[in-house]
Amino acid sequence: MTSATSTKGGHDPAHQQPIYVYEAPVRIWHWTHGITFFVMCITGYFIGAPMDSVPGEASDQFLMGNIRLIHFIAAYAFTIGVLVRVYWAIVGNHYARELYFLPLWDMTWWRGFFHEIRFYLFMTREMHKYPGHNPLAQTAMFLFNGLGAFFMIATGFALYGEGLGQGSWADVMFGWIIPLIGDSEAVHNWHNLGMWVILSTIIVHMYMAIRADIMSRQTSISTIISGWRMFKDDLP
Repeated sequence: MTSATSTKGGHDPAHQQPIYVYEAPVRIWHWTHGITFFVMCITGYFIGAPMDSVPGEASDQFLMGNIRLIHFIAAYAFTIGVLVRVYWAIVGNHYARELYFLPLWDMTWWRGFFHEIRFYLFMTREMHKYPGHNPLAQTAMFLFNGLGAFFMIATGFALYGEGLGQGSWADVMFGWIIPLIGDSEAVHNWHNLGMWVILSTIIVHMYMAIRADIMSRQTSISTIISGWRMFKDDLP
């Protein structure tokens, strides 16, 4: 069976050796990004739907306050991780830039994009090789891990600025988002919706990564752990 092969990033189809795709900062960001987002999902859910009051002295029962504190700490870690990831997209290798860069003018990229849609819908058995992200995965990462992350940061800190007070750094930098969207409740709703959209995307991402490891011609899960992309039909 023949298939197209991506040759970007020094990939030689005639001598398909393992390729070092994901550098250490990208791999560290990937896992911390997922962990901090998962923490924010849990704590954010309870912030949006608080638990019933618990009996006892209020000073001894600061459950919701602690939940909000954990949410804010995770949000800071999430934001710092995104900023570091943007920096590494500038100074890192070719594959580090795929998250924030879609070659929309490249017709070969578009052919690969529509081919991957057909492949994941089980409409074709033909499998292409990509040292980095395939075009469909790259688009999803750009929309949800790229633009989606900035949306969650902006709306989250806009709401955070309300608690810090007028004139605080969060209010100055992000407070304009609230009147732009409508009011505080509207921002809450959009922030909550963004959480569910990205969480759904993560579930699909996990499915596609596992499916790729089973059905595609290159490794997936082990690559984001070790950084090295292996090509299955190149193994003895």
